[in-house]
Amino acid sequence: MTEVLIVVALLLVAGAATAAVLNRDPVRQALVLSFLGLALALLFTFLQAPDVALSQLAVGSAVTPLMILLTVRKVRRRSGNGRGGDETTAGRER
Repeated sequence: MTEVLIVVALLLVAGAATAAVLNRDPVRQALVLSFLGLALALLFTFLQAPDVALSQLAVGSAVTPLMILLTVRKVRRRSGNGRGGDETTAGRER
């Protein structure tokens, strides 16, 4: 029974990793990355590594996708403020 659960978790990990790579939108990538972290935590639990599973759950499912989403938000806000694309000349007056 344990082997079946491990195989199912491996298939979830492989599917989520493939979806994360093939996705082009950073917001969707972050959401898929969060699901990948959950699948990895499940796999580590089935492999009897609960300490690694808890670390993966915290970092891979919560912290990393949150940092990606905050970074994307900041970059989009900065690029959409009307200054143009070049940040090096934005502070200089002509």
